Amino acid sequence: MNIAIFGGSFNPVHNGHINLVKAAKTALKLDKVIIMPTFVTPKKVGRLGITTYARSELCRKAFEGIAEVSDYEMNKGGVSYSYETCEHFKKQYPNDKLYFLMGADSYSTFPDWKLPLRILDCVTLAVCDRGDKENLERADKNFKKKFHFGIGSGVEKFECSRVDVSSTRIRTLAAFGEWVGEYVPENAADYILDNNLYALPDLDKVEDCINNGKRYGHTLRVAIMAAENCTRFGVDEITAVKAAAFHDCAKYLKEGDNKLKGFVCPEGVPAPVVHQYSGAYVAKNYFNIQDENILDAIRFHASGKEDMSPLAKLLYLCDMLEEGRTFDGVERLREIFYEDIDKCLLACLEHQLKYLKKSGEEIYPLTRQAYNFYKEILK
Repeated sequence: MNIAIFGGSFNPVHNGHINLVKAAKTALKLDKVIIMPTFVTPKKVGRLGITTYARSELCRKAFEGIAEVSDYEMNKGGVSYSYETCEHFKKQYPNDKLYFLMGADSYSTFPDWKLPLRILDCVTLAVCDRGDKENLERADKNFKKKFHFGIGSGVEKFECSRVDVSSTRIRTLAAFGEWVGEYVPENAADYILDNNLYALPDLDKVEDCINNGKRYGHTLRVAIMAAENCTRFGVDEITAVKAAAFHDCAKYLKEGDNKLKGFVCPEGVPAPVVHQYSGAYVAKNYFNIQDENILDAIRFHASGKEDMSPLAKLLYLCDMLEEGRTFDGVERLREIFYEDIDKCLLACLEHQLKYLKKSGEEIYPLTRQAYNFYKEILK
């Protein structure tokens, strides 16, 4: 038989995983695919997560009629290393052809995995080719340099169409209690929603608090961008999502709303900036956010300030650059965002100052101070 192992955290499983397995079954003429949710994946800590049982159950629902799910790594416990899994199944299927399915990203880092030669002694790497020729060629060169072209069972490629979805986006939407059926099979989406998987306390109340569909959509997009980039800033995913979730929570509250009872705004704050202070107040006193790092990021997300924390930088930039923003120059600012964080921060502050000056709006001193601070830093 031709048997393939497809391992991963599946946190959660999504349509991209399904698509990869279907393509592999056809291209490699597979008789069986074994889905292998990890117990603990090295280098994947600090994220929104669910129980091992829930991840396994989601895989069973998503791959129903397509592949079988093994709890081998979950039952074994501890950190999941692929060489141990491959050796286990090689013993179980000694006379069969074994493949290990992976995407191009995993293939590019494979030489750095723990004991990769023991993996290659057991399986053929089956790499999904989504048309990213440059990255695949680079990964091939790295593989051949490390393993001298012919060690173990080698590598085979199979074509697989790209599905634009990420587990991070799904986790973030689910944290708000949003339906994720666009990204995962419907039965899996139902399971996530019915069991409040990934849900964070009070995030389901944010929509009602904002009471503005357009602004709520912006909040979701800020949270997704923050979650997808938090590692670059040294911020954990849950903290990033919470800060994004509550950053505009007071923007549309009317004067006299009970949520604002006791709030006193600092003097000299322009009207468009007030919501960052009232937002931090509501986050603390209504949503019970006590993490001062989160409150500080909310408190200055519209104006910026000198010497911002990594979380404050992340929130300020994601608020300005989330995928729904369409102002002139936003694409170039996004390019800088993925090149250099502090250069992007300075560029965004400069853009904000120019916009305020051109439109005749009041410039809050904190914004100018922040610009001068980071301009000096980057010298």
